[in-house]
Amino acid sequence: MTGMGLRRRARRALERQLDYQRRKAETVRGREAEIIAEMIEHSGAVRDKLAAVRPIPSDARVLEVGSGAHGLIFFFEGAERVGVDPLADYYRTLFPVWQHRARTVAACGERLPFDDVSFDVVLCDNVVDHAENPRRIVEEITRVLAPGGLLYFTVNVHHVFYHWAATIHASWRALAIPLEIAPFADHTVHLTLDAARCLFVGLPLRLVQESDTIEAARREGRSVRARHAGDTLKRLFFKNARWEVIGVKTSET
Repeated sequence: MTGMGLRRRARRALERQLDYQRRKAETVRGREAEIIAEMIEHSGAVRDKLAAVRPIPSDARVLEVGSGAHGLIFFFEGAERVGVDPLADYYRTLFPVWQHRARTVAACGERLPFDDVSFDVVLCDNVVDHAENPRRIVEEITRVLAPGGLLYFTVNVHHVFYHWAATIHASWRALAIPLEIAPFADHTVHLTLDAARCLFVGLPLRLVQESDTIEAARREGRSVRARHAGDTLKRLFFKNARWEVIGVKTSET
C-alpha cells in the first residue's frame, strides 16, 4: 500500500474516531464515577505488570502514545505524565473530568515532539493499527525511551485473511467506490501476529514478556451464533486477538 493511501486511511480513521467519541461523550454524562473506576483498575493492572519486571521509581517520567479519550495515562502513577494523541485538543473538551489529570499534546506518534531518552515508561495500548505508519511509531517510542526504561505495548492481531480483505477494501475506496466496511475504515492495517512482531525487529528493545489471546479469539469465533456474514467469517478466521508485550530499552541507539 502506498504512503499516500495509508495517509488517507489514517486521516479517515481519525475522523471516524472523533465522530465516535463525540457520540460517546453524550452517553457518559452522569456515569463518570463508573468510568473512572474502570480506568483506575486498568491503569493499576498495567502498572503492576510493569513493576513486576522492573521497579518503577516514584519520579518516573511516563508517556502514553495514543492516549485517546480514556487512556492509561490519566490514572497511571508517575511524577510526570504526558499523553500524546492527534485528537488531544478535542478530548480535553469532550472528557474534562479526567483529561486534566495528565498533560496532553496534540501530535502524531510518528513524530513525537520530545527529546531522545525523555521518558522512563512508555505506554502504547491498541493504537498503531489506526495510524499511518506503525513501524515509525515504534521507532519513535524507542527513541524517547531512556535506557533501562519500560515499554507496555498492545495491538490487535488477526488472521491473514483480514489483511487481504483490508487491502481490497482500501483499493476500492481509492477508486471512489462508495462501499465502506466499518472495521476496515477504522484501521489503516490489520496486522498478523508475525507482522506485529516485525515492528520491533532491529530496535534496541528486549521483549521480556509476550502473550496473545489468539486461541481465545478462535474459540469465541466458533461459539458465536452467526447473525451476519462477519460472524460467519470469524468461525473460520480469528479476529481481534490481543497481543501484549513488555519491553526494556537496552541502549540509547
